[in-house]
Amino acid sequence: MVKINLRDFYPFYQKDCFIEVSDEQSELLIRHERAEAARQRQVFRHKAYFSLDRMDGIECDILFISLSTDEIYERKVTREQLHAAIATLSDKQAKRIYAHFFLDMSKTKIAQVEGVSKESVGESIRRGLLKIKRFLKDSCN
Repeated sequence: MVKINLRDFYPFYQKDCFIEVSDEQSELLIRHERAEAARQRQVFRHKAYFSLDRMDGIECDILFISLSTDEIYERKVTREQLHAAIATLSDKQAKRIYAHFFLDMSKTKIAQVEGVSKESVGESIRRGLLKIKRFLKDSCN
């Protein structure tokens, strides 16, 4: 058993707080502290003070490509056509397609939730996609 001061590991402790921990826990805390110090040195040496997952918007500003008005309009029309095509589907097909493609659920999981066979879900999704394809073809002509 080793005595450690929690104030050394947790910055929100204002006063010294000593506890006994096992040797493994102590070693783990020391390894973590060393790894964090090494990371801080690496950040300092490479001048890598900003992280892309920092959520301050820097990476969005860099990666954002402004769209022309034509592209914005084209995307809006495409989205409206897709919504109209999905609206032509039966309620069951629309829900299954939404669950499979937007919620990333497997056909097996959808079948389990609905209490039907995986094959019927797959066939329903396939027929729904064909209807969407036909609708979009007809609307473009």
